[in-house]
Amino acid sequence: MSDQLSNAPLTPAGPTSIFQTWINALTKPNEQTYRDIAASPNAKATTAYLWMFISSIVTSIITLIIRGATIRDRLSQSGLSTDQVGTGIGGILVALICVVPILAAIGTLFFAIGVAIIQWIAKMFGGTGTFDQMAYTFAAISVPYSLVSAVFILLSAIPYVGGCFSVILGLAGLYILVLEIMAVKGVNQFGLWPAIGSLFIPGLVVGLFCCCIFVALGAALGPAIGNVFSTINQSLNP
Repeated sequence: MSDQLSNAPLTPAGPTSIFQTWINALTKPNEQTYRDIAASPNAKATTAYLWMFISSIVTSIITLIIRGATIRDRLSQSGLSTDQVGTGIGGILVALICVVPILAAIGTLFFAIGVAIIQWIAKMFGGTGTFDQMAYTFAAISVPYSLVSAVFILLSAIPYVGGCFSVILGLAGLYILVLEIMAVKGVNQFGLWPAIGSLFIPGLVVGLFCCCIFVALGAALGPAIGNVFSTINQSLNP
């Protein structure tokens, strides 16, 4: 039955509302769900980019609200007047809000690059999906999760019970990872291991590359760092 499902061609489904697409992506964890999402006439990369950009702005604003409240409390505890606290917080928030769209655009760019690499590897494993289908399906999973995560981040700021929401958020992250594996498998119509490889190989390659850079920097800067510590020891113990 699973093989028949994997080999079945993607057939365009009727148009589905945005919220229904997001609900299906999160609450119906099976291969057919993501096949249907990928087959939607709305499955375009531009739509995925728009979703990611807007969700990044919303989550950033919620994060700013939490951090702004924290900074205000700390400034108040430092003995500053209300006017000074308000001016400082207002300046910080205005500066950060001006930067939020830029950060959202950068996040969307990294999303596009990540999906492109995953789909490129999936093609090497014999995947039949397209970049537009993969981007749209991933965005249908990532965007609602990001919005829900922003709410949980807001709740995690509540004293005493905030830790519970942080734990729930961590478990939800693992659930999203499973959904993404199913999405790669469903969109590209291949087995489980190619789907896992397509999703994790880019991360492993980037991780190995970063490790090599750190090792190279350590080897190059090692003697200089050793000399600095030697000088410090000599100054402390004449």
